[in-house]
Amino acid sequence: MSLPDKKVDGGWNRVHPASPFVRGWVALAAVGFFFGRDAFERMLQGRDFLDPNLNGRVPWLLAGGAVVLLLTVGGFILSWYFTRYQVAEGYVRVNTGFLFKQQRQARLDRVQAIDIVQPLLARIFGLAELKFEVADAGESAVRLAYLPLDQAKQLRATILARAAGVVSGPEATEEVPEAPEHVVLSVPPGRLIGSLLLSEQTIGILVGAAVVVAVSVFTQNQTLFLALIPGILGIGAAYWTSFNKGYNFTAAISPDGIRLRYGLLDTQAQTLPPGRIQALMVTQPPLWRIFGWYRMHVNVAGYGVSASTEGAARTMLLPVGLKPDVMRMMSLVLPDPGVEDPERVFTAGLEGLAPVGSSNPAPDEQVPEVQTDGFTTTPRRARLLAPLGWRRNGFRATRTALLIRSGRWWRALVMVPHQRTQSMALHQGPWARRFGVADLVLHTTAGPVSPRVFQAGVSQAVELFDQQAARAREARKRQTSEQWLAQVAPQAPEVAAAAELGKPAELGKPAEPEQHQTSTHQEDRHDG
Repeated sequence: MSLPDKKVDGGWNRVHPASPFVRGWVALAAVGFFFGRDAFERMLQGRDFLDPNLNGRVPWLLAGGAVVLLLTVGGFILSWYFTRYQVAEGYVRVNTGFLFKQQRQARLDRVQAIDIVQPLLARIFGLAELKFEVADAGESAVRLAYLPLDQAKQLRATILARAAGVVSGPEATEEVPEAPEHVVLSVPPGRLIGSLLLSEQTIGILVGAAVVVAVSVFTQNQTLFLALIPGILGIGAAYWTSFNKGYNFTAAISPDGIRLRYGLLDTQAQTLPPGRIQALMVTQPPLWRIFGWYRMHVNVAGYGVSASTEGAARTMLLPVGLKPDVMRMMSLVLPDPGVEDPERVFTAGLEGLAPVGSSNPAPDEQVPEVQTDGFTTTPRRARLLAPLGWRRNGFRATRTALLIRSGRWWRALVMVPHQRTQSMALHQGPWARRFGVADLVLHTTAGPVSPRVFQAGVSQAVELFDQQAARAREARKRQTSEQWLAQVAPQAPEVAAAAELGKPAELGKPAEPEQHQTSTHQEDRHDG
């Protein structure tokens, strides 16, 4: 690959010379703080810049500071000199370290996603970091920091073109211009602020504040309010971080995948090939129902589970949006929904409820479960296990995905493409056994989405267990390529054409169903 950077032997390239300073500015700041804090405080107090008692030791202090500074800068230079990367033989490789050497590599056709990250200082220098995500990696498989922004975009475009199937061949040696894109939605700052104020976090804050006020009034102890100060500072920092990460959120479609951009001070650009998304979840907190807002999370192989704000932001497909925004993003993740009227089905998954019913059968009486818009819900006999949620809990299988809905107040709809089901397990505790229900858990890659069918009738759960195993196996057989564009094109030509033009496709009619073979294969079953 011909890239405008300094070359070394063997086709290896070096990162930008300013990279170690961008990464290690904290160390330089610490050295300056340690040696200059006392002098700065004395200057503010109007005293001598240097302590008179140190006159005999000033040369030694200056010499010591100079040595520390030289060692720090020398370490930065050595770090830059021994950091090299190479794109060849179907791999991207990064070598680091001059005392303890390390090489990390990732196969180009196994790259799940590529992020371009620009911390504030890197933006000032016009630099960017590339994060390569591959399957089964608890953290980024390869991190390449830092490259000039244009060069980082060029490298990402070439690798994603190969991953998407736009460029084929054993070597990704030709440069590919950055693919065109079409912005499909953006989140206004006002809506983002409103979503934070009406979030679950705000509900917890109001409840906690009410409890503190009530206890303070009852005990006549005013010092309780002082204990709130650290909490208020922490809550303010959490709100700011969420706003900083969600600001200027935009989603676009391009031939190499779904592009997400967000960030106020530190910006990040993600590219997610739709075929690499393992599971999707749409949620709606109670207060968001006032404005019809939803959020969307995804599981992507390589991202793993992270409790940090950065990890949560990377798995966020939509921080807050209206139902048309949700439908538009679903059309990108699952171009062929597998049903004739996807909007009606997905609306039932987001908002639907089973009818109340009038019968009250005995727990061991076999009564068919209620179906609404194709969703099989929890039988009425088990309503005591979930008094509020039994009418919402349900599932529906289309030709391409399994839809799972749950939650009466905190609504949730989970969507798992059949080919992304890795394993399954049936769970039935003593109370569930008493009421004749069971949970079915689907295992995908690690992430914020945990697909679980809650409290289905035993016969329906076992039937779904067998059918989903067969559907997953047949879907994996039809998936002959890991390249997402090759997967999408046979099923939804209009989506592939739209991707080439950089425009989104609509949720339309699905492809004709294929004949599925009958299978008696079952996954692991657990009874606990």
